Amino acid sequence: MEGDIFSGIDNGNQIDGKVLQTFQKSFVQVQNILDQNKLLINEINQNHESKIPDNLTRNVGLIRELNNNARRVVDLYADLSSSFAKSREASSEGESGGTTKSDGKGGQKRIRSG
Repeated sequence: MEGDIFSGIDNGNQIDGKVLQTFQKSFVQVQNILDQNKLLINEINQNHESKIPDNLTRNVGLIRELNNNARRVVDLYADLSSSFAKSREASSEGESGGTTKSDGKGGQKRIRSG
């Protein structure tokens, strides 16, 4: 998949196709939710400016929906982060014969390149 946003993401290492599909699917979901949030925010603003009681009441539900969408985006990014960490972990285990670096706190050290 040359030329897409994921080319070169792994500093030249091969990325599992399934992981790449998961990333792309998640990013599409996030973008769709953010697009929906933009529409919700516009409607909330219009309702607020109208000062019509029914519109202001409707905003309560719209704001709840907006908050739920924000939670979904956070969850999707958390899942993406976890998937990426697992793929990196599996990749490094394959390269190093099963050894990983630990920070002594039960977590993996984040290694920054560049």
